[in-house]
Order: sequence, then C-alpha cells, then structure tokens
Amino acid sequence: MPKVVEIKLSHTPAELRRLAASTKHANQSRRLLSIAAVLDGMSRADAARIGGMDRQTLRDWAHRFNELGPDGLKDNYRRGNPRRLSAAQQQELASIVEAGPDRAIHGVVRWRRVDLQKLIEERFGVEYHERTVGKVLKDIGFSHVSARPQHPMQDCEVIAAYKKTSRRR
Repeated sequence: MPKVVEIKLSHTPAELRRLAASTKHANQSRRLLSIAAVLDGMSRADAARIGGMDRQTLRDWAHRFNELGPDGLKDNYRRGNPRRLSAAQQQELASIVEAGPDRAIHGVVRWRRVDLQKLIEERFGVEYHERTVGKVLKDIGFSHVSARPQHPMQDCEVIAAYKKTSRRR
C-alpha cells in the first residue's frame, strides 16, 4: 500500500476555501477545494471527486502544494521548445523580410516560406520546416497576405461605370 502524502498545514481549510473563491483560475480553485476537503478529514477518493480528478492526480497536486503553496496549483503552461533563432537573428530576419528579396542575389521576386527556409539555413545555420518558418514570421510580427484575384480581361472603366453609389442627402 503506498504511503499517504501528508499535506503541509501552512493554510487552514477555511483559508484555502477563501483563496478558492477569490482566485481567477478555475482549475486552481478546484484543486484548492479538494485539498481543503482532505484537510477537513474527507477521504482522498471523495476529495478527488470534488475536484473532478482521480486519487493519483490529487496526490500529485498535493506534492505541488507542499512545494509551492497555493500558487503551485495553477496550470503551468509551458511554451514547448526554446527558440533556435536568437533575438538578434530574429531582428535580422525581420529586416531581410521587410527589405524584400534581390532578384539578382536570391533569384526570386517575392519571399516564399521555402525561400526563407533556405535563407535561414544558409545565413544562421538553423533548419526549419516550411510550416515552422511561417510560425516564426508570425511571432516576429508578420502576417500572411495574399493578393485578391483579378481576371486578366477585367476593364477598370466598366467596373467604375457599374459601381453602385448612393446619392448625397
């Protein structure tokens, strides 16, 4: 039979309930209420059911509570892997994208993700997937813009003649 995790008595159950009522994080509130129920003497399984979790999950949150206190019960969203381009390299990439390609050097008239993928690999030695290049550009502050399609035989004068305008009042 596994050993029961003792919960530190740094807060009373009433204080934990007060914290649960005042927090803006719903998950933290559920976890605080479950730990308050355990401190009141409720069984671990019933206390876990209050918080919408199983007994093992409550045990894990009790460890976090003992280490970090009530703030340890908040969701810990991590941002995945660290960036492979430094801030200076990102700024340099932004200036390259902003300036646009040189047809003589780069061989293209506009930047595509494939072209930027090759440029990043040559210049910075970092390999990205084509889709990831789009994410990097979005993080830097660029957005995808595509031109509105236009028929090759379109006549601007005809469009202006048929354009609907309301009369002045």
